Amino acid sequence: MKEKVFTCSRCLEVIPASQRQQFDDSDLCPECLEYETTICSVCGERIWNHDNAGTEDTPLCQQCYQQFYTRCDRCGALIRVEEARYAPDDDDESYPLCNGCYTRMERANAIQDYYYKPEPHFFGIGPRFFGVELEVDEAGENHHKAWELLSIANSESEKYLYCKHDGSLSDGFELVSHPMSLTYHKERMPWAAILRRAVKMGYTSHQADTCGLHIHVSREAFGRTEAEQDAAIARVLYFFEKNWAEMLKFSRRTQYQLNRWAARYGYKDQPQDILEHAKKGCHAGRYTCVNLQNSDTIEFRMFRGTLKYNTFLATLQMVDRICDVAIFLSDEEIKAMSWSTFVAGCEAPELIQYLKERRLYVNDVVIAEEEI
Repeated sequence: MKEKVFTCSRCLEVIPASQRQQFDDSDLCPECLEYETTICSVCGERIWNHDNAGTEDTPLCQQCYQQFYTRCDRCGALIRVEEARYAPDDDDESYPLCNGCYTRMERANAIQDYYYKPEPHFFGIGPRFFGVELEVDEAGENHHKAWELLSIANSESEKYLYCKHDGSLSDGFELVSHPMSLTYHKERMPWAAILRRAVKMGYTSHQADTCGLHIHVSREAFGRTEAEQDAAIARVLYFFEKNWAEMLKFSRRTQYQLNRWAARYGYKDQPQDILEHAKKGCHAGRYTCVNLQNSDTIEFRMFRGTLKYNTFLATLQMVDRICDVAIFLSDEEIKAMSWSTFVAGCEAPELIQYLKERRLYVNDVVIAEEEI
């Protein structure tokens, strides 16, 4: 007798009925049950990932979160109610803080709160502006060190850089630039001096295994209208999906790290189909290789942090090159373009050097300096 089958309500795969997993009036395959749901760490109830009121490491149903947990008002970290510390705000009302934020509260604010977002200042010629978020770790979330790095970047008249707390780091902070053109980043922003000084202070980024290098690009760079922007952004997503193996190698991340912090959307034959899938929502939220949840920018999140200047600059140049092909090629042209054709069009010397170091440029091999 032929075994009965059923269709998973999430991935639409047809599998044997004996593998059916029923949850919340849905028939799921075992894989979707594993990846789309989780177990509350307090009461043990199974919940959908999108209903998780806690974190990936501490999943919580809404009831257990409200009864036993709260979040730090500054960094958003999940904390147990009995471990929360409280400080008055300007209206003398108390608000919960984690121990780290409470300790930092009275320090000079060289390192701003996680949610700090100043009015952006634009430098260089647009509309293609790049905003950099570089995480450094392992040498202290120290406001004196942060001030020293800021003093290299900023002057009384120009403020290029600010620092932020990031709860994902062990003992460091995040360097965030105001939006700049690629030329401005290379010729005016003193990144080389900043990275050298961070290394001398004992910071690492690539070697820390906790750090990312995120690059925001202005949505206006992709077209004058929303339709033009969507068409080009769809080609960006398609490029990442088609060339995932090469981009994984370029990123210096592991597949596990990307699954957690910069997940892929999934390959589809047409760029627009990937964009529609992304717009409908993804269980990873903003933790995708190209985050589309910001109103004014798209965020390239795939890259591992680095304090090696050539790698840092090459990453900006790679994003710029991807923007070029997405904007100036048609859907059919980008679908037909091979990786070798793509890299053959790269002209920036820092990018070519890095591609050779990662063995992604034809068959050229060079000896690479150690990442930091």
